Order: sequence, then C-alpha cells, then structure tokens
Amino acid sequence: MACVLSNVMRMTVSDEALAKAAAHGDGEAFSALLHRHYDRVFRLSFRLTGRHAEAEDLCQDICAALPAKLSAFRGDAKFTTWLYRVVVNAASDARRRRATHAKAAEDWGTLEVARRAEAAETTEALDWLTAAMRALPDDLRDTVALVLDDVTHAEAALVLGVSEGTVSWRMSEAKKRLRTMKEATDG
Repeated sequence: MACVLSNVMRMTVSDEALAKAAAHGDGEAFSALLHRHYDRVFRLSFRLTGRHAEAEDLCQDICAALPAKLSAFRGDAKFTTWLYRVVVNAASDARRRRATHAKAAEDWGTLEVARRAEAAETTEALDWLTAAMRALPDDLRDTVALVLDDVTHAEAALVLGVSEGTVSWRMSEAKKRLRTMKEATDG
C-alpha cells in the first residue's frame, strides 16, 4: 500500500519539484522524472539524429549525465524547456565529436569504412520526413524537431537561445526547403 501511495504522490508532484529533489540525491524523484520524460527525450533525440541507434546512444549519454546536470536546474523555466535544451546541446556535442572523429579518421583511411557503414544505414527504409530533415541545416532541423514535438515557438526560442521571430522564420524557411525537396522527388 505504501508503494502505491508513493507512486500516486510522485504523479502529482511537479517536474520542477522532482528535479530539485533529484538534484539533492533523491533516487525516486530521479526515477519519476525519467519515467515521465524518457519517451520525449528519445523522440527529440531521434529527430535530431535521424537514426535509431544514434538516438539510443544519445539518450544513454543524457541519462548518465542528467544527475550531475540537475544541480544546474534553477527553475527559471519549465523543466521540459530545460530538458529540451540539454538534449539539443547533447546532440550538438555529438555532432561536433563525430565531425572531429571523421576528420581524424580521414588521415588513417577509416573514412571509407565509415562512409560504407553510413551508406548501408541510409539504404534502410526511412520515413520521408526523417530523410528530408537530415538534409536541412542543423539550425533548421533543431527548430523543426522541437516544433514537431509540440513545443511552442516561444519555448523553442528559449531552448535554442534565439528570438521567437527567429524560430518562426526558421520554420518558414524549413517548410520552403521541404516543399522544394518534395517537389523534386515527386517531379
């Protein structure tokens, strides 16, 4: 009965309160946060990376780093906005690491191995939007991924550190580019 009561209490506690408790070492609070938001983190990770395996790796890295990062959560914004920022930053860091490794691998001849592995992955059946999003510049892809996850333009602006007008412009630009890509494949 105590476990059921504890679960009911955890369901009614705000994300912000759980984050603060988790930052102070409350394992149950951390577990409740992961339970509430893991699917959201994975969805955004997948949209940012475009590949299931990379999204899983990114989620694993985020979950491992989250206990330490929670101490930086001040509660100035909604927890989900802060968490989206963590995911976007982790994806950007992963892209930079991949770029650095690819450049280093070029000198050792392993770039061809990586290219073939990537080519094999791209032959898998992917949804058109996922493939098209990969063709967008990082700033547009990050913006579209957030908006597709039902984040408002104002929240996306906070997560990305830009103005709401910039988010709206990026969405307009992304729609134009996606429309052009669609016409090219249909034509």
